[in-house]
Amino acid sequence: MNLDSLYSELTLKTSAKLALVVLDGLGDIATKENGYMTPLEAANTPNLDALSKDAAQGRMIPIAPGITPGSGPGHLALFGYDPIEYQVGRGVIEALGLGLELKAGDVAARANFCTLNPQGIVTDRRAGRIPTEVCEELCAVLAKTVKKINDTEVIIKAGKGHRFVVVFSGKGLEGPLSDADPHHEGAPIPKAEPIDKKSAKAAKTAKLVAGFYEQALPLLAKKTPANGFLMRGIAHQPHIPSFQERYSLRPACLAIYPMYYPM
Repeated sequence: MNLDSLYSELTLKTSAKLALVVLDGLGDIATKENGYMTPLEAANTPNLDALSKDAAQGRMIPIAPGITPGSGPGHLALFGYDPIEYQVGRGVIEALGLGLELKAGDVAARANFCTLNPQGIVTDRRAGRIPTEVCEELCAVLAKTVKKINDTEVIIKAGKGHRFVVVFSGKGLEGPLSDADPHHEGAPIPKAEPIDKKSAKAAKTAKLVAGFYEQALPLLAKKTPANGFLMRGIAHQPHIPSFQERYSLRPACLAIYPMYYPM
């Protein structure tokens, strides 16, 4: 069944304004500091209380029971897209979130600075959570030197804290690749490999990632504590029908840290 066709058939034009309020990450435990209440029980929520009187409420399993959703599938599922049918790498989300426009065939990776010991073993995956200003300085060093690998342009942009994004823009590229990230301390940086072993485009992309490491790591060798970096979610942007095309609604999305605002 093609859900896009089904939704198009079922969609009715409306002037109604709808709000989907998602409270992510509310799972927590009661603490003594909160009078043995959970953070949500202790929170002041006048706005949520008012909304809930005339709203539908519930909990959602984005993918399937027992499967922890990553950022890509989690966000897609929230807005009614099957995360199995539409798979988006974390690098694509990171690039779009930083305001980069990805062209067809571009491959993006989410990256973060890390600390390596003299043997190349990861001792801190986040380099002590360096400040954003330090991340921007390090990204400027990389971007100044590693502008191109063969026929592919390399775009580097700093994010918050230890995070940044790397975009490879050229011909004949494709993801996804496995992560160049061991996901734990005490191991070396693994080599990024094509998920589809038969894809020549993914193989070319894997070589580019290896080439980027070869050029970029020496530039960080004398930096402290961020003398290395990890890359994950290495993928290209798939074609996804827009929310307006699918539901005939004009969408807007706002993300905030609710602990700083009355709920």
